[in-house]
Amino acid sequence: MMTLSHLDEHGNARMVAVGSKPITERMALAKGEVHMSAATLALVVAGNLAKGDVFTTAQIAGVFAAKRTAELIPLCHSLPLQHVQVDFRATTAADDWVGIEITASAQTYARTGVEMEALTAVSVAALTVYDMVKAAQPTLRLMNIRLVEKHGGKHGVLRLE
Repeated sequence: MMTLSHLDEHGNARMVAVGSKPITERMALAKGEVHMSAATLALVVAGNLAKGDVFTTAQIAGVFAAKRTAELIPLCHSLPLQHVQVDFRATTAADDWVGIEITASAQTYARTGVEMEALTAVSVAALTVYDMVKAAQPTLRLMNIRLVEKHGGKHGVLRLE
């Protein structure tokens, strides 16, 4: 029977005990999308928004957020991150949607995985893009934030895309 690891035998929330787990290399890759019009995307790519460089600001925000994940998600372990990377790709109608694809990866040597850190990096980077672009287009859509891949731990490699 499958159980939720963050609930004790009485159904109360708890932080998972990981002290007896081995330290292994962990990696997670997450993606998300910010959908917008082609005209708005052109403004972003050209750097013609009043708030400044969207990509650099969102990249820094994503890295910062990954480092602060345990402060944002109550039952998440604080991890010593070895590396966090946040990348952007402008899409076109040929991709079936127009906007910015955000990819974030996180790496550590620890007793638990870094999925939450990669997902938090993508989420906050997407929110930062939204904040910086909303004046040009208030109808932006944050879409498809998801875990794409993870390595390490007892489950080994998990590829979802």
